[in-house]
Amino acid sequence: MRIVGAALLMGTIGFLPAHPSTRSVRPAQAGGHAPTYGYQVVRSYPHDHGAFTQGLIFRNGFFYEGTGMNGQSGIRKVKLETGEVLQHKALGSEYFGEGITDWKGTLLEITWKSEIGFVYDIDSFAQTKTFSYQGEGWGLTHDGTRIIMSDGSAQLRFFDPATLTETGRITVHDEAGPVERLNELEYVKGEIYANVWQTDRIARIAPKDGRIVGWIDLAGLLSPAERAGSDVLNGIAYDAAADRLFVTGKWWPRVFEIKLVKR
Repeated sequence: MRIVGAALLMGTIGFLPAHPSTRSVRPAQAGGHAPTYGYQVVRSYPHDHGAFTQGLIFRNGFFYEGTGMNGQSGIRKVKLETGEVLQHKALGSEYFGEGITDWKGTLLEITWKSEIGFVYDIDSFAQTKTFSYQGEGWGLTHDGTRIIMSDGSAQLRFFDPATLTETGRITVHDEAGPVERLNELEYVKGEIYANVWQTDRIARIAPKDGRIVGWIDLAGLLSPAERAGSDVLNGIAYDAAADRLFVTGKWWPRVFEIKLVKR
């Protein structure tokens, strides 16, 4: 989830890579028979340029967003139309916040390397409990019965929402093999959407077997001027009631509502 991209963009002010790759990674690409989708921008909305977006969901007419960076991590409730932060809870500076999702009146937030997650009341943001997992935490979503987590590899992990213990994993793959660097997640119409870190692509994943059933290419969403002050694409939210799909990125000035266009 990390800030390698930010370091490249902002090295003159002292940023250093926080997540160097430790494995050989095959670049994400649309391969084999999985179709590629482009996009049509329906509308864009203001987004806090200072938010290092790690998780994004849309519930009850508002965005709920998880942000990263030590000393800047937390959860927030955001007004769609204006980007105004209506409610905020900071995470301790020792934690690097990652993905979030909701579950039955709560918000769940994971952390990058601390192997700990937090559960909050969705209305008050009061912390109600913690949970643990092994390894890194990147993205988070749920499919109505299971919590789903990415860890930067090609694997997705499943958790029991009652006990928050791991129950299984799948390996995400296309025709050429495993696809790694899976990042922020969203469950959309029976598929898992996953940002692929340091690319402009979203993988559409079949939850049953991890097969990639499509790619979304979001290149060109930001203008060159906006891109210069921003980091990578990261943030997918789905409004199931109105069938609206939103995307954004780390330190992006806008959130985009898009419709997919098959190529």
